[in-house]
Amino acid sequence: MKLKIAALTIVATASGLTACTTPKVEEKKDVVVAPPPPPKLPSAKENFDKGVAAFDSGNLDEANTLFTKVADKVPTSLITQYNLGVIAERQGRLSDAQTRYEAAHKIDPKHKPTLLNLGRVYRLQDKFAEAIALYEEALKDNEFDVELNNNLTVAYRLAKNYTKAEDTARRVLSRTKDNPDAYKNLALIYFDQGNLPLAQFISINAKKLDEKDPGVYNNLGLIYLQQQEKRLALAQFQKAVSLNKDFAPSLFNIGAMALSYRDYLTAEKNLGRTTELDPTRYENFLAYAWALDGQKGKDAKKGLKAGEVFEKVLSLKSDQGDAVCGAAWAYAADKTGWDKALGFFEKCKALSTTSAQDQQMIDNKVKGILAMQKSGQQAAQPAPEKPKPAAPTGPSMLDKAEQEAEKAPDTAPPAADPAAPAPNGTTTPPPATNTTPPAEAPKADAPKETPKAEEAKPAEALKAEEKKP
Repeated sequence: MKLKIAALTIVATASGLTACTTPKVEEKKDVVVAPPPPPKLPSAKENFDKGVAAFDSGNLDEANTLFTKVADKVPTSLITQYNLGVIAERQGRLSDAQTRYEAAHKIDPKHKPTLLNLGRVYRLQDKFAEAIALYEEALKDNEFDVELNNNLTVAYRLAKNYTKAEDTARRVLSRTKDNPDAYKNLALIYFDQGNLPLAQFISINAKKLDEKDPGVYNNLGLIYLQQQEKRLALAQFQKAVSLNKDFAPSLFNIGAMALSYRDYLTAEKNLGRTTELDPTRYENFLAYAWALDGQKGKDAKKGLKAGEVFEKVLSLKSDQGDAVCGAAWAYAADKTGWDKALGFFEKCKALSTTSAQDQQMIDNKVKGILAMQKSGQQAAQPAPEKPKPAAPTGPSMLDKAEQEAEKAPDTAPPAADPAAPAPNGTTTPPPATNTTPPAEAPKADAPKETPKAEEAKPAEALKAEEKKP
C-alpha cells in the first residue's frame, strides 16, 4: 500500500512538474540588412572621354556638362579648361569662353592654342588693348613667332594703330617673305586707311602666293566694292565661296549686298548661314535680323523671328541700339509679339540716338498697340516695300549690280551707314572686312592626366584623343 502511494506521489509530482513547465520560446534576432553600395561615380577620365564623344556627336551641351564635372574635380587640368573655352566660343558665349581660356592661360601661359583663342575672344569683344597685351607678353619669349605676330597685326589694325600694325606685318615678312596671312593683313591695313590702289596691289601679290585662299578674294571684293565696282566685288565674293562654301566673311558680304538691293530671300539665306558658321559676331545676327525684318510685311512670322534674332544680337552686345529699336518694330508686326514690342519701344525711346521724330513715331505706334490690345484686334500689316524684291523670274542680284554700274559707274553712292535709318524701320549694314583668322596652331602638349588636343579654328571646337603612354 505504501508503495502504491509512493508511486502515485511520484507520478503526481512528475505530472505537476510537467504541467508547470513553460515551453522555451526561441528569441528572433533582428536581421541587419546592409545598404547597397553607392553607385560608382565616373572618374574624371571617364567624364572627359564621354565629353569628347559628346562633342564628336554634336551634343555641345552634354559635352559642356561633362567637361565641367572634370574641371570641378581637376581645376588645374589645362586641356579641360581649354575645351570648355572652345565649346563656349562655338556656342557664342564669349564671356564664358574668356573665363575658361583665362583659366587655361593661368595654368600654362605658353600654351599657344590658348593664346590664339583667348586673343581672338578679346578681339571679338572689342577688347583690343587686352589682346595686344596678351600677344606682346607672349612674344617676349619668341619675337618672330609667325602666328602670334599675325594676330598682333590684326589687333593693332582693329585698334586703329596702323603704324604698329604695319611694322608688325613687315616684321613677319622680313622672316617669311611669302607669308600669305601677312600680305592679307598688310592689304587690310592700307584698305582701312583708304589707300585702295596699294591694298589692291598687295592683295594681287597675295593671290599669286595662294590662289586657293578665299580670304584673298574676299579682300579684293572689299576693295572693288569701295571703288563702286559692285559687279567685280560680287564676283570676288562668289569666287571665295566657290573655294570654300562655308567661308563666312564672303557669305556675309554677299548677304549684305543682297540686303542693299532688298533681295531679302538671298540675304536671308546667306546671312542665316553666317550665324551658324560664326555665332560669335553680333554683326552676323544683326544683318540676318534685317533680312528677316524686311519680309514682315508679307509674313508676320518673319517679323517675330527677326525680333528673336535682334535679341540674340543684344545677348552678344547689350548696348547695340539698332537691335533694341529693331526688336521693337519687328515684334510689333504680330499681336503675339506686342508685349515684347512695348518693352523694346520704351528702351528704344530712351536711347540718346533716338531722334525726336522717331520718338513721336514710337509714341504713335505704342498708342495704336495699346488701343488694339484693348479692343482685341490684330495689328494691321505694314505696306509692302516700294522697291520690288528680287524674285526667281526677275533679274538676279548680279544683273542688278551690272545695271547699276552701267548707269552710274563713277557716281554710285557710298556704302550705307549702318546707323542711318531706312524705310520700314530697317537699316542696311555695309559688308564687313575680313579680319583674317589666325593660322592653325600646332598640336598642344597635354598634361599627363588628360588626352592631347588640337588647336581650335575660329568658331570650331576641338577634337581630343587619348594620350598614348
